[in-house]
Amino acid sequence: MSDATFSTLLAGLKTGDIVPYLGPGILAGATNDKGEAIPADSDSLIYAMNNGQAMAPRLMYEFPRAAMHMELKRGRSFVNKFLSTLYGETAWSRAPLHDWLASFKPAYVVDINRDTQLQDSYAETPHILITGISRIGGTDYRFKIYQFDGNDYREVSQEGADTSLPILFKPMGTPRPEGHFIASDADYVDYITELMGGFAIPSFVKQYRPEKQYLFLGMRFTRDSERMVMSDITYAAGTPRGWALITEPTAKELRFCKRMGIEIIEADHTELMNADAGKPAGAGEAQLVGC
Repeated sequence: MSDATFSTLLAGLKTGDIVPYLGPGILAGATNDKGEAIPADSDSLIYAMNNGQAMAPRLMYEFPRAAMHMELKRGRSFVNKFLSTLYGETAWSRAPLHDWLASFKPAYVVDINRDTQLQDSYAETPHILITGISRIGGTDYRFKIYQFDGNDYREVSQEGADTSLPILFKPMGTPRPEGHFIASDADYVDYITELMGGFAIPSFVKQYRPEKQYLFLGMRFTRDSERMVMSDITYAAGTPRGWALITEPTAKELRFCKRMGIEIIEADHTELMNADAGKPAGAGEAQLVGC
């Protein structure tokens, strides 16, 4: 059983020893001008993609499955356009967690969401952006690398990237600077296959990540695709692999996290932010389970 507390997690985040790994839940609080929450998790994305209507039960199981159905029915461009419009052309208010991350700008962040709020947090800071790609010819790799100079992005090679800059890794894509997304089942099959083979992560990230630990924020471990992506992205992690803030973990999550060496802390990411702000409310006393 680790004696990790909010204070040690916060210290690790700020030194870079602990890497933030961002899931859909961190976008809580982001809304459009109508007060509607930004679609981020599997169900909300399916509803948004299908004009607010539920799809067949077998398609509601997971967003990639629903996206595959729409791709077969209306073409791959439909799914890409949907995600580009949703995250690149719709104005969303800032999620509190992103404002908090912006206050100390971690050196390396993994964000499996497809929005641009993490990039906005580094809008005045030169950085490296890595985005996942799939089913694209002419390359052995399943990523693109962009370098931001404070004004614009430009694509760079692995060798040409300035690795002294903060690294933002968005494996599922982003609409900016180009709208590439991992969305449908076919995308995930291609991407995860190459991820397992070592072709979806730049060499400089492979050199950087050994013995790093991760703090999973807004991340649930109930979806197979997200669990497989996480397993390979966090390869060569330290012991424990990391910590996950989950208020009510399911039995499935408890089993998975125990097997993966992830310690569950029954708390919400807002409690972590409160602890950093010096607010009491039991900061640092959250219960560790599944160890």
